[in-house]
Amino acid sequence: MRPGVRGFTLLELLVVVVIIGLLAAYVAPRYFAQVGKSEVKVARAQIDALEKALDQYRLDVRRYPSTEQGLQALVERPAGEPKWSGPYLRKAVPNDPWGNPYVYRNTDTGGGVEILSYGRDGRPGGTELDADIANR
Repeated sequence: MRPGVRGFTLLELLVVVVIIGLLAAYVAPRYFAQVGKSEVKVARAQIDALEKALDQYRLDVRRYPSTEQGLQALVERPAGEPKWSGPYLRKAVPNDPWGNPYVYRNTDTGGGVEILSYGRDGRPGGTELDADIANR
């Protein structure tokens, strides 16, 4: 070492590392909680967009796609559907933010449809981030 030049001691470096670790431990849970909330918001926005595309489909065809046809009817003409004027989505039908396909059901009661995501866990039910997200 050159005279007059000092470096950091091992103790000083350890104190800095501990402080950074404490800050990360405090900030990380808050950050990841916000990520989870944003995924729920994205799912709600995608469900809303799918619902609007289904309404456009209904205006052209005079009914919603059957449960069997599913959301794929928004991007590909169903067999024997001459009034179809799609595609009604610019891209393929998206998966939910957790990578699972959306569940679509034509309820056949009052002409309504149900679109839902099973949430982070991908299973029906659940609470908080695992809760189902639906258009109803």
